[in-house]
Amino acid sequence: MNITREDKDQLNSVVKINIEKDDYSPKVDKVLKDYRKTANIPGFRKGMVPMGMIKKQYGQAVLVDEVNKLLQDSLNSYITEEKLDILGNPLPKPQDDLNWDADDYTFEFELGLAPEFDVTLEDKGPVTYYNISADEEMIDNQIKTIQRQYGKLVTQDEVKEEFTVVGTFHNEDEGIENEATFKVEDIDGKTNKKELLGAKVGDQVTLKSNKLFKDDDVLANHLGIEKDKAEGLKVDLTFTIKEINEQVLAELNQELFDKAFGEGEVTSEKEAREKIAEQSKQTFQQQGDQQFFNDVTEHLIEKANMDLPSEFLQKWLQTQGEKQLTEEEAKEEYEKSEKGIKYQLIEAKIAKDHDLKVEVEDVKKVAKEKIKMQMMQFGQMDFPEDQMDGIVQNLMSNQEQVRQFSEEVMVQKLLGLYKEKMKVDEKEVTYKEFVDTIYK
Repeated sequence: MNITREDKDQLNSVVKINIEKDDYSPKVDKVLKDYRKTANIPGFRKGMVPMGMIKKQYGQAVLVDEVNKLLQDSLNSYITEEKLDILGNPLPKPQDDLNWDADDYTFEFELGLAPEFDVTLEDKGPVTYYNISADEEMIDNQIKTIQRQYGKLVTQDEVKEEFTVVGTFHNEDEGIENEATFKVEDIDGKTNKKELLGAKVGDQVTLKSNKLFKDDDVLANHLGIEKDKAEGLKVDLTFTIKEINEQVLAELNQELFDKAFGEGEVTSEKEAREKIAEQSKQTFQQQGDQQFFNDVTEHLIEKANMDLPSEFLQKWLQTQGEKQLTEEEAKEEYEKSEKGIKYQLIEAKIAKDHDLKVEVEDVKKVAKEKIKMQMMQFGQMDFPEDQMDGIVQNLMSNQEQVRQFSEEVMVQKLLGLYKEKMKVDEKEVTYKEFVDTIYK
């Protein structure tokens, strides 16, 4: 066997593999002999079928199979030994005129090579890191939310602006018959709100579906219909009022503070506002980290200025998946994934250069954090360690779950490295300012 490589350019190579009869014939002969031992052909005892008949019936199929195995093994070994950093998988060049009756064969494979590039974090930047905080309006709203959460509903006789109503929407022609609960302030149109205000339990009021609520999702949910049907719906709806409730806010006192923040943690409204600001900052840090990571990713891709074997990768994409893509579809798919491929290469190089590794204990730690957060949502603050270990063990047996946790670990390690090595411009912003800046 002889393997040679021709580099078309820095990103594309062709590997030629010459296979001679001596390379494959011993394996072919062994397989055929095994077939002969077990072949069940009428007129012959098992193991006594003439070899010529075995070769005639199975010979070419076995030959093709063994040559293909030999090809894959030798090509993989060659790529490993030559330390070729390839993208995608090798693509065999078409050979419509291949003569399997010959003794020797030649095969060619196209390779797409990863580009060579350097990544130096120290001279990259500056990249903005947003320290996000809650503004006074957001803290006010959170205080009100806490008051509502621990407040109480008081039944009322007549609908007023800040009350909540429960009732049934009806329209026979559209097949609408659905009970809904909503706040009067959620009503969008002035005419609809005017019809509702002052109504009493048992009253039937007529409401226009057009601009009843601020968006079609809410309208569809309250009417019990699909969103597509809610879009542009212009009909009269009969709304029969079943309940009218007033949400009475809980008083800002020690009892409320203990319920909301833990006993003795907060003793005044001022401290409650400070606590909310602190908790919000911790929550917003995740968004700040994510945006910083995204910005660094864009920055590194731009500065790397690397080329990819685009034509090869588009041809390779055509061969992936159950359905073969057209040239146009493969081109479109490549354009969508080009940045991702580049960043994967950059990330792998950074991880290698800085010896960043995902250890099993790192993955288990992330799994425990996820479980604790989930348990806290159900009010279980102290989860038994032995039960925790059992759940973690189950999660670790799920390969997809482990992959997701591993990616999270690597992102955190890269994030720490970026903050340490890169020039970072920290910027203090409120959440509203952050949203306006990023999503403008």
